[in-house]
Amino acid sequence: MEITVSSRHTEVSELLRESTVEKIGRLGRFLEGMDHAEVHFSEEHARRSGADKEVCEVTLEGHGHHVRCKVSAPDGFAAVDLAVEKLEHQLHKLKTKLLKRSHTNGRRANGNGSAPVTTLAEDDPAPRPRIVKTKAFQIKPMTPEEAILQMDLMGHDFFFFTNADTERAAVVYKRDDGDVGLIDQA
Repeated sequence: MEITVSSRHTEVSELLRESTVEKIGRLGRFLEGMDHAEVHFSEEHARRSGADKEVCEVTLEGHGHHVRCKVSAPDGFAAVDLAVEKLEHQLHKLKTKLLKRSHTNGRRANGNGSAPVTTLAEDDPAPRPRIVKTKAFQIKPMTPEEAILQMDLMGHDFFFFTNADTERAAVVYKRDDGDVGLIDQA
């Protein structure tokens, strides 16, 4: 795995750099194909506690998948440890999802690999689609650019969010031409 370590407004010692490369490099064992990692350190000025915190952002990429986390801790070493812990969990989830997808490939709802046979009389209306899954989640305000990043990290074709600029509901979506569209509530 190719690992890039960078920083902004903070120093990354050689020991921290080597430790980061070693620990992030071990994440490759969780999911094959993750071939690039970017680790970025920065310093966060905490308003309440008055203490500076080290922030570690890690983005893993490979085979069209992006896994990202951002953590903060009192020092860079602790931040890397927290990031590795988070990424292990995310990679395990992604691997489980990919395995489940590959094992159910070709199977239908009835479990025997063939679609259920239904017959409709010529004057019967076509069956209406039904809601088979419902999801509820917290929506935090973000810019369309942040929403595009989240959409890519989750591997979805769309992402619903509250536009921080307009404070209204919005959706970004992948278009067939490879660009991204934005639907913003009027």
